Amino acid sequence: MAGAKLLLVAAAEMDENTLKARLPQAVAARVQSLKLREGRVTAILGGAGLDAAAREALEAAVTEVLGASEGVDEVRVAIMADKPAAPAGPVIVAVGSGKGGVGKSTLTANLAVALARSGRKVGLVDADVYGPSQPTLFDTEGQRPQAENGKLIPIESRFGVKMLSMGHLVEPGKALAWRGPMASGAFGQLVDAHWGDTEVLLLDLPPGTGDVQITMLQKHKPAGAVIVSTPQDLALIDAQRAAELFTKGSVPIIGLVENMAGYVCPHCGETSDPFGRGGVEAAAAEAGIPFLGRIPLSLAVREASDAGSPPAAGDGEGADAFRAIAAQVGAWLDRRQGAA
Repeated sequence: MAGAKLLLVAAAEMDENTLKARLPQAVAARVQSLKLREGRVTAILGGAGLDAAAREALEAAVTEVLGASEGVDEVRVAIMADKPAAPAGPVIVAVGSGKGGVGKSTLTANLAVALARSGRKVGLVDADVYGPSQPTLFDTEGQRPQAENGKLIPIESRFGVKMLSMGHLVEPGKALAWRGPMASGAFGQLVDAHWGDTEVLLLDLPPGTGDVQITMLQKHKPAGAVIVSTPQDLALIDAQRAAELFTKGSVPIIGLVENMAGYVCPHCGETSDPFGRGGVEAAAAEAGIPFLGRIPLSLAVREASDAGSPPAAGDGEGADAFRAIAAQVGAWLDRRQGAA
């Protein structure tokens, strides 16, 4: 079985190298990452020294050449600047995962609340335009943001966190049948809002490495990223792919969080590990990435989240784990500011 996996990896690498070889030499020299999976090519290129017209021409050339290749159904291109200008607005921190269902949105909400309680001015963008959950987590469902000079004004939650979500712009329960460009455009409007004196802006990304992530790297490049995963192997594989996208896009990984690690039975007090334990910490150590901590699988956290009351807003054991992770992210932000 292991040999079969190695053969699959080798085949994938061979296909990617073949695709890269089809690009003109000057274009291939700009390739930072090129991945082919299930007929979809994701290419990240350096764009240093290129103006807007040249970047558009580069993207069109790469799309045309790779899109004409056998076995390629879709091409996604992100063109990066080697040394992007420092943003005038808040420091952007992305929270991502390789797959859904690992508790990323809950972690993002509680991280935002814990950072706000530590004295920081925090904003949050719910970038999962197809499945927004932050309005539920913050008890802001039904609220609609106002606009000023063509930009949205974030909603003030009762937990000291400003926020925007597609859930604030569409009717609850309404399905969005949008293609990638429309989702990316909506994401851009949320990030480009009037964030005022917000110091740190958390992006609750959709799972995977799709159009929203590519748009983020091109137009709203984060200062750092937090990756969330459960301990099980399948989740870890996808989390590593998400981390790889940030790394190839020159976005530092602040650290990894292990979620749903350990369940304490409310009746007998015995601890069990239905999803395993320690897998994320081991993966972080192997990759040389900081391990930010683990969040237990907790009925209390689930109930509080469904009720729109993030546990980090209170005290006790349910809040402690989130506060500890927020302290490490805050320390990273302080080191970054000191080095600027």
